[in-house]
Amino acid sequence: MKDKLYRFIEDLATIEPLPNVHNQYDYSNEENAIRRENLLIYLKQMQNLRPRIMLVAEAPGYRGSRLTGVPFTSEHLLMNNMNGTHIFGKEAGYRLATENDKLLKEATATIIMETLVNHNILALAWNAFPFHPHKPGIDNSNRAPLKNELIIGEQFLLKLINLFEIEQVVAIGRKAEQSLKKLNIPSHIVRHPAQGGKNEFVQGIIKLKETY
Repeated sequence: MKDKLYRFIEDLATIEPLPNVHNQYDYSNEENAIRRENLLIYLKQMQNLRPRIMLVAEAPGYRGSRLTGVPFTSEHLLMNNMNGTHIFGKEAGYRLATENDKLLKEATATIIMETLVNHNILALAWNAFPFHPHKPGIDNSNRAPLKNELIIGEQFLLKLINLFEIEQVVAIGRKAEQSLKKLNIPSHIVRHPAQGGKNEFVQGIIKLKETY
């Protein structure tokens, strides 16, 4: 399994550059080595914990896993264990790719992780498109992944589902649902927590727990 995880991350790192997309795992700068290592630590932890649920969102944000390398995290979440979970933190080996005076937070990542912790749900986190799509010329921005970008993400989505023997997949938002439908993977869909969707997202996760 360890060798498969290494190969998985290497495959991410060697994807050909795409316009208006930042690959936070590639070899374009030394900082990405830390992001690759952070992702490996996370996947190894999940390997030990054996989650049977996978949450699939849209794509990394510029304040979130674009910086950390780990889906559904911000710098603050990565370096500080949230009450109720012991996955993250310096003690687990995670590091910051860049040193900042203040650890950045991301609202979506915080909402998702708090909801999982509050309802005692163990889930593997991933994105339909694993790289950071941004607006032309504006690195610190987010945009929805394009159709051809989602196609690139399909191979990685399938690999993780098979590697971890996932039994239930949850799509966070329509883009993730589209990718899963295209791959003929049954999924439970919940509202994306961004843009006022927090309450619907939380209720969707509660319903998931009740039915799964």
